[in-house]
Amino acid sequence: MVEAQFGLAVVDEIITNSKTLHQGIYTSVGTYDFNEMVSLLVALGELVSKDIQELLYAFGLYLFKSLDEAHPEIVRNYNSPMPLIAAIEDHIHVHVKKLYPDADLPSFLVLEKSKHKLIMVYSSARGLYSLAHGLMVSAFRHYEQEVQVSYDLLESDGTKVKFTLQSHV
Repeated sequence: MVEAQFGLAVVDEIITNSKTLHQGIYTSVGTYDFNEMVSLLVALGELVSKDIQELLYAFGLYLFKSLDEAHPEIVRNYNSPMPLIAAIEDHIHVHVKKLYPDADLPSFLVLEKSKHKLIMVYSSARGLYSLAHGLMVSAFRHYEQEVQVSYDLLESDGTKVKFTLQSHV
């Protein structure tokens, strides 16, 4: 995503500036220290003058497309975004854990679910709620549906966030 949106020179510079253990060499099957991602994200934010939450949201938008391309069988199980998103905890994360047993995934507690409304609580020690927000919006775009997403930080550091999704079908 970074190379596509900002160019290879930016990728090289953030890798050089962040001085991570793996020096920018990552594979899709590897598990890496969370602090490496934070270091790369901070370096990118400083270089392109963007807020980290804005970058995480953009990555969430990108990530859904990548997940759909890599695992279309999961997305195909759903004919609309609301049931797909509601099934993150009980279906999608189960598949993710099979592929990546060491993955430290957030949890999603569904508080209310109807055809056009979903209220859920995101919980993660990493506080990547903006990434989750981007994934949700991108899921609706995939199904060519409009959605209004609002959220309330239940913890100021973003480790616990209540999302409300209202679809406009």
